[in-house]
Formats: sequence, C-alpha cells, structure tokens
Amino acid sequence: MVAAWPEQVERVSSVLRNAGVDARVQEFSDGTPTAADAAAAAGCGLDQIVKSLVVICDGRPVVALVPGDRRGDTAKVAAAVEASSVRVAKPREVEEATGFEPGAVAPFPLPKVSAVLMERELLQHEIVWAGAGSTRHILGIAPQDLMRLARARPMDVVTEQTYDSSGPKES
Repeated sequence: MVAAWPEQVERVSSVLRNAGVDARVQEFSDGTPTAADAAAAAGCGLDQIVKSLVVICDGRPVVALVPGDRRGDTAKVAAAVEASSVRVAKPREVEEATGFEPGAVAPFPLPKVSAVLMERELLQHEIVWAGAGSTRHILGIAPQDLMRLARARPMDVVTEQTYDSSGPKES
C-alpha cells in the first residue's frame, strides 16, 4: 500500500493533474527546508531553486518567486503592486495567506494571495524546482508552466546580491 501524500502536497499535485502539466513532485526523507537543501536533493544549481517570498503590501499578501541564489527585493515588489508599505510576512501570516507553512510554500494554489510576481531569471532554465507543500517535497517544472499555473507576472524582483554556499556576493 502506498502512503498518501500530505493534504498540502496533494493540493499542489491536483493543480498539476487538472492542468495536464508535465511536472515531477518528489519526496526527500531528509527534507528540503532551505534552498541549498533543495538544490542538493534535486541535483541542480541554487539558481534553479524557486523560493516563495511572502510579503505584506498595504495589508495584502503578495508572493515573489525568487531564484535560490538571490534575495527578493521588497521595494521592487511593493512598486510592482503599487503599494506604499511592505514587509516580510510573519510565519502565521504566511500560513494564513498561502495555506502552507513557512519553508514549504508552494507557488500554487494561492487563492488568498493578491498577486504573484516571478523573477525573470527563472525563465532561462529548462526546469526549476519549487516547494510542493511540505518541507520534504519539491516540484520540478518548466518555468513557463510555473508562471502560468501561479498566474505570475515576470519581472525584476531581486536585489543585486547573489548567494552561493559561502554567502552573499555582489553581482
């Protein structure tokens, strides 16, 4: 008998099935709670990992999909949604807005999120890896499919710093 996936992962899988998207949801027993963990598990570069940054813009939750080797720029996110105030969401707000716990936020479905923005750099890859609803599951998907399913607007939402295993680097 095959064990069922957690409800949050099943929600993500259901969106993929209903859309007929060719993607892979994989489970890793050691977990993938950080971008570096996810990259090691998927066997890809940190720049192919999609971090889901949840911010509160004028009281509304917004998600920015950011490469694992970059930092989201909250000022750029605020400007994109024409908000005058912006801050990173608190853990409770992340879960309330997305239905996923921090560290496990999937890029879809996000019915309570007012906008999803996606860093353009992600579109250069054949496949990217995003959270799939739990810290043990990740999703491998073509970035164009990710953008469509997340209803994301492609734009510049990162700072000029990049990261590797040794820390921040100016680009």
